[in-house]
Amino acid sequence: MVKLRLKRCGRKQRAVYRIVAIDARSRREGRDLRKVGFYDPIKNQTYLNVPAILYFLERGAQPTGTVYDILKKAEVFKELRPNDNETKLTEFNILNKQEKN
Repeated sequence: MVKLRLKRCGRKQRAVYRIVAIDARSRREGRDLRKVGFYDPIKNQTYLNVPAILYFLERGAQPTGTVYDILKKAEVFKELRPNDNETKLTEFNILNKQEKN
């Protein structure tokens, strides 16, 4: 399973994070499939590669809680369009899956 999660970069006490698509079994600093964004909590800056994020979400990638909040704030989920042939990940489905964990 693929997850969208944060990968820590930067130095001590000055953490910045990359938002990456990564295999769920990999460790936090493990090899990622693709870098899809950047988050700096100190400067409160966010950069998102929205087409890449939508690509992974449409194929079943699950965002972690923090990444979900970042994507929700950037209104990425409004750009997801459900297809008649397959069920896409919607905001409601993500919330239900997070509540089960």
